[in-house]
Amino acid sequence: MILEKLLKSTFFPLPFPTKIDILKEEHIRMEGTYHMKQFKNPVLPGFNADPSIIRVDDTYYIANSTFEWFPGVRLHESKDMIHWNLLPSPLSTTTLLDMKGNPSSGGIWAPDLSYADGKFWLVYTDVKVTEGTFKDMVNYVTTAEDIRGPWSDPIRINGVGFDASLFHDEDGRKYLVQQTWDHREYHHAFRGITLTEFDTETMKLKPETARNIYNGTDVKLVEGPHLYKINGYYYLFAAQGGTVYTHQEVVARSRTLDELSFETEPDGPFITNFDTPYLGIQKQGHGALVETPGGEWYYASLCGRPWTHENESCIDPRGYCTLGRETAIQKVYWDEDGWPRIEGGHGGSVYVDAPADGIETDAPADHSLHDDFEEAKLHDEWNTLRVPFTDDMGTVGGGKLVLRGQGSLCNTHELSLVAKRWQAFYFDASVKVSYQPYSYQQMAGLTNYYNDKHWSFAFVTWNEKNGRVIEVGECNRGNYTSFLRDDAIPVPEGADVWLRTKVRKESYTYEYSFDGTNYEEIPVTLDAAVLSDDYVLQSYGGFFTGAFVGMACVDYAYFDTQAEFSCFDYRELGDVRKDDGTFAWE
Repeated sequence: MILEKLLKSTFFPLPFPTKIDILKEEHIRMEGTYHMKQFKNPVLPGFNADPSIIRVDDTYYIANSTFEWFPGVRLHESKDMIHWNLLPSPLSTTTLLDMKGNPSSGGIWAPDLSYADGKFWLVYTDVKVTEGTFKDMVNYVTTAEDIRGPWSDPIRINGVGFDASLFHDEDGRKYLVQQTWDHREYHHAFRGITLTEFDTETMKLKPETARNIYNGTDVKLVEGPHLYKINGYYYLFAAQGGTVYTHQEVVARSRTLDELSFETEPDGPFITNFDTPYLGIQKQGHGALVETPGGEWYYASLCGRPWTHENESCIDPRGYCTLGRETAIQKVYWDEDGWPRIEGGHGGSVYVDAPADGIETDAPADHSLHDDFEEAKLHDEWNTLRVPFTDDMGTVGGGKLVLRGQGSLCNTHELSLVAKRWQAFYFDASVKVSYQPYSYQQMAGLTNYYNDKHWSFAFVTWNEKNGRVIEVGECNRGNYTSFLRDDAIPVPEGADVWLRTKVRKESYTYEYSFDGTNYEEIPVTLDAAVLSDDYVLQSYGGFFTGAFVGMACVDYAYFDTQAEFSCFDYRELGDVRKDDGTFAWE
């Protein structure tokens, strides 16, 4: 009924997109500044959720959630807010983050990055329980004088609720602002926004100062708070509606920080896409505010770019965001009553006017990655699950990545998997595999992976019929299927195997080669929707990541077989398929 009313409402047709004729790379250079007419959302494609944006001098920084993926918290920097470069992750040791055994979509939720007193402050949540009545979690704070580290040993703050952020008031006081969890089944689990003073002398909270400052609106699920002091008002930005297609951000303000003193912005919400189903970006809400040196205002928000199967509605279900929740930036203006508004309406825009005073930032044209594994450390684009890459998992350098077989891809404790985000709808990824299994319990190859219950795997293994063979398997909602079975592809004696995956937005396939040049398609086409939050949420609650592609070695017999990987190549083709069958960036 609610959706039907919205579809009939008078404001629904306004956000229908039109083609904007712009020269994306035309720019004006004046006195060292760089001005591009517009930029395109998302600015951080692929799984880059829950952005916390700040500016220090002339540089912008964004911190994003990483959930169970290691290292924890993803950082980017830019001087023009258009081109972003990946920085080393701050939570790169088990001292700062230990997630062994964490459930999928547990771990790092909504980190908060701020700058005060000559240093960066990072508040982050490690969620240990995701399903059911309880949300066991611990909030920590760490600091660094340089965004690239080193970061101080973490200080445990509390476990009151997730999405904690640190507010630095003008009088020098600091406050932790956070969602509050209530396990009692006769209360709503999202118990409003709690504010607690933080003592910088002891680096501890003052629990006696804790108070509820805002309960949100009837939309419920209030979370992701960020607090700002602007023109004499405290402005509270908070997400509501759950991080799905009903997601939104509301703004409330108060002259004080007293209990329940905040008034909600009229004619809101501040941003949402619930009533703009045809816009290219959806799910906008949770995010943070930033001001440019020249006094322009922008809001960084999570977003998703759904696609639908040919026989499905684009409204319900609205689609599948296989690239996960990404980061978009919208321009903000202040109305005559002092409330922030999104330029162009609360649905936002795909193309947004860039800051006038941005400084040109060099960055790669896309997120393609070729890795010959020559360095004795993993590239910053690589991720592991829950724990860092150590000798228990394997070694890297000298032209190869060696993975030691551990648990299956369903394992949340011991798993040898190295992967990177999907960051385009169309891409090819390939790798050379050298592996000598002698049991069907041993597997090594190329995986497309969402979580421990949703993944696929093209791998070299062994069977009784042909010895060393190539098989393709999929885990869908925890149910495993072997596709080739007795028709598994025999591997010639002494041959290495090249494996390639071709992702084509709605579906993807695997191929193999014995010379690295001539590939044969494996006759299995897989539904990419299975690797999305939206699909997983149809049967499980609370999943928030995105699809990854990478390499894995499994030996659940624990005989420590090792696989050598070399010449990994991830090549982005674009976000759209043209009429002639080729791919391009829109």
